[in-house]
Amino acid sequence: MHDDRNLVEARLRRVLDERIRPAVYPESVPLQVAVWHAPGEPVPVAEGLAAEPVPIEVGARWGAPWGTSWFRVTGTVPEAWAGRTVEALLDLGFDENMPGFQCEGLVYRPDGTPVKGLNPRNQWVRIGAPVEGGEEVRLHIEAASNPVILDYHPFRPTLLGDKDTAGHEPQYTLTRMDLAVLDETVWQLVLDLEVLGELMAELPVDSARRWDVLRAVDRALDAVDLQDVGGTAAEARARLAEVLAAPAVPSAHRISAVGHAHIDSAWLWPLRETVRKVARTTSNMTALIEDEPEFVFAMSQAQQWAWVKEHRPEVWARVKKAVAEGRFVPAGGMWVESDTNMPGSEAMARQFVHGKRFFLDEFGIENEEAWLPDTFGFAAGLPQIIRAAGSKWLLTQKISWSQTNKFPHHTFQWEGIDGTRIFTHFPPVDTYNCSMRGSEIAHAARNFKDKGRARHSLAPSGWGDGGGGTTREMVAKAARLRDLEGSATVVWETPRAFFEKAEAEYPEPPVWVGELYLELHRATLTSQARTKQGNRRSEHLLREAELWAATAAVRTGFPYPYEELDRIWKTVLLHQFHDILPGSSIAWVHREARATYERVATELNGIIDAAQRALAGEGETPLEFNAAPHPRAGIPAGGAATPRTDGATTLTPRPEGGHVLDNGLLRIGIDGQGLVVSAYDIEADRETVAPGTAANLLQLHPDFPNMWDAWDVDEFYRNTVTDLTDADSVTAGEDGESVRIVRSFGTSRVTQVLTLSPGERRLVLDTEVDWHETEKFLKLAFPFDLHAERYASETQFGHFHRPTHTNTSWEAAKFEACNHRFVHLTEPDWGVAVVNDSTYGHDVTRTVRTDADRGTTTTVTTLRVSLLRAPRFPDPETDQGVHRFRHALIPGARIADAVREGWRINLPERRTTGAGEVAPLVTVDNEAVVVTAVKLADDGTGDVVIRFHEAHGARARATLTAAFPFTGLTVTDLLERPGGEGEPPVRDGERIAVRLRPFQLMTLRLRRA
Repeated sequence: MHDDRNLVEARLRRVLDERIRPAVYPESVPLQVAVWHAPGEPVPVAEGLAAEPVPIEVGARWGAPWGTSWFRVTGTVPEAWAGRTVEALLDLGFDENMPGFQCEGLVYRPDGTPVKGLNPRNQWVRIGAPVEGGEEVRLHIEAASNPVILDYHPFRPTLLGDKDTAGHEPQYTLTRMDLAVLDETVWQLVLDLEVLGELMAELPVDSARRWDVLRAVDRALDAVDLQDVGGTAAEARARLAEVLAAPAVPSAHRISAVGHAHIDSAWLWPLRETVRKVARTTSNMTALIEDEPEFVFAMSQAQQWAWVKEHRPEVWARVKKAVAEGRFVPAGGMWVESDTNMPGSEAMARQFVHGKRFFLDEFGIENEEAWLPDTFGFAAGLPQIIRAAGSKWLLTQKISWSQTNKFPHHTFQWEGIDGTRIFTHFPPVDTYNCSMRGSEIAHAARNFKDKGRARHSLAPSGWGDGGGGTTREMVAKAARLRDLEGSATVVWETPRAFFEKAEAEYPEPPVWVGELYLELHRATLTSQARTKQGNRRSEHLLREAELWAATAAVRTGFPYPYEELDRIWKTVLLHQFHDILPGSSIAWVHREARATYERVATELNGIIDAAQRALAGEGETPLEFNAAPHPRAGIPAGGAATPRTDGATTLTPRPEGGHVLDNGLLRIGIDGQGLVVSAYDIEADRETVAPGTAANLLQLHPDFPNMWDAWDVDEFYRNTVTDLTDADSVTAGEDGESVRIVRSFGTSRVTQVLTLSPGERRLVLDTEVDWHETEKFLKLAFPFDLHAERYASETQFGHFHRPTHTNTSWEAAKFEACNHRFVHLTEPDWGVAVVNDSTYGHDVTRTVRTDADRGTTTTVTTLRVSLLRAPRFPDPETDQGVHRFRHALIPGARIADAVREGWRINLPERRTTGAGEVAPLVTVDNEAVVVTAVKLADDGTGDVVIRFHEAHGARARATLTAAFPFTGLTVTDLLERPGGEGEPPVRDGERIAVRLRPFQLMTLRLRRA
């Protein structure tokens, strides 16, 4: 026997690769194959099965990009194979990469019953165990020739990401279509040797256990006759039995394995392909559940469950059966695994409303965990949303990808902006695609940061991203790792079972306060600007549609569009998936998203117009409807009135060149190049713009990250910057309230209109960019004469503070961050805000400027809004074309002003005529209490639901007054069920008094009289 471990390991690798694995299928015969290529988009199953195929040989090319081919395979089991296990081996032309990133297939029987999916790690279909011999085999394969787009590094621009540009050349070679005998003893030997070899590689070099395993492996290999592997496999297994039976030490780390297949609802494939990916994966997982009695599979994203129900009823029947048995587990309770940084307050809430309600309606199952393994960081407002939805746990893995700082916990309490805490777990296995390799299991045990206080972790196990799920090999490995000396123990469990154990053993875990910032993928706050604008616009249109439809329903009997709103919400929520809204999907996905948002806008505007017509009545009185949660210009929040204009704006030449806008509240100096060199707060006698600098400064950076083009912006991008100070023209607007600026740079052009309206404490910046740059990053800078150690940016149901300094690596890593409608910076007695209608990414930096002549030093705090990028992967034409942005600069802003103006810029007034003023359905007497939704209850009872929160970060008292009689008042959770936390409201007639903690969220349900 060789004592040298390296020799044994080398021997094991070669014998496994060259002799034992090939002997798993010792005999085979070819199947006959025919194919029919669908002429366009995928066809219904019945049509594919009925199509007349033509013969095709193994070795032939097939599969235009994004095409569908229906293969028919037929054959006869040889009589000589009677009593043996036989499988069909169906290799469509797979490579050795992960499933989901190349061709795939779903196998059907002739009657249309789905059997299982095909992918590189799952190429077999069981024919019989045992067979009788002589059986006729006839299978159909719905094969998707999805192109290989991801080549990890380097990323190469490709036109394959859109069917309109991908071409028609076949991509794949049909590789194997055989019937084969499966030698189950050899198959088991492979798994024995893989598990022990992987264990051996992880054990300490000088440990007795490592040498015991090495010697056993060496003896087993001695037993293998390389010319008769099948005949000697049983003896080889016998020589491994003792080391495989040695139990784990009592202190071993404990892993709860959860069968998993994280399926991106769109990414390097379009939405329509995800429908089929889910069908393939769920077919595989229900089949595996039938074969493996201990296996448990969890699937999140109610949207994907709904797709199976709608498009694959036969698969759905199998799924429902497995759910009833407790083996196929709905997880997460969200409509999709969404981004959580950019979705607005109500949208984030509705992710849970629609997700949890689907699982409750279909299965009676209440999810208590949020399941977001791949989302790119987590906003500080999320914990109370999870709690308000009736959930209490969170799982994610993605924070382990952070580039700079290693997160200090794996199990902890996460505290959000209102003080809500959620029990949270980061799997130390550091992947959501665990395949049960020994290196993964050992890493989980070594990496677990809460040793000595806890000993449980979770491992999501199965091929994911593009689907595939858990394999029988993974289950077999897990069985060997259930209680194995030298390894963590592994047991299949549901997410709920894991969290209950983890919470029980760790009653006082550490606390992490504030956002869970991912130090990676920061550019997803900017990439694909049109997708982000479509999302923002849709969120606010949905608010308007619900508000005006509910108001009209109560006041006029207007038919509330329950079904339409439900459908549209689900469409918008789907597009918040964490590779759609972040802008990291292929061109096809974003092209379709733009078209979808246009349809959504058309339909919602139709609902809004119809409801407002019903409310306004007949007449010629000028009216403006105000959907924002604060009054403006004499118009009540949630109502309509005749607008009024106060004051006037003057536009005069600036002595140094340029123009001055003055409305008595602000005086704006714009130089001859269209830069804002002064924004003077007249009442406060305070300049906003830092001396020697200029705001409204467009800055252009090179943008070529080290990896992940659409996802990442690396800090070194700041090393080179071009200030776009040259203007083609700077002209006064004919309205006397605005200045128009045109700039050209590269092959692009920017047109801006800066407007100071009468009576307004805000300078509005409308920016149109005709963008034709490549690998560039465009920013809009506002350098402020302000000393602030932190700043506020809006998040769901409140705002969150970040430091302006970089004292530690944690602060330095946040060089690109997310805001919703506003960013606010302040000294104790004076502040400034910038609000936006569609941008999310920004950065804030502090510098010091010294004026030697005056002997003065000024702290300059610069906010830069991220406008556009131009990555080339996965969409080589990202954001090319015309974009329009609206921002507003508000000097002298309190946080209350930032909140109000943020809503206002996103919900412009709607002008019409009618009979007269329309009173709000609900009024609130405290500007700190912001109503985010007024709607009718989802259950169709006609009850009015009002959701609101404290928005300024302080305790608040408020009185809500309903403009309609109601007989019942209930505090509810997000699903409009009795529940909720905090001090109960007090009713006095139609008046409701509430007390709220900072950022507290509350939902009230009013039963109409």
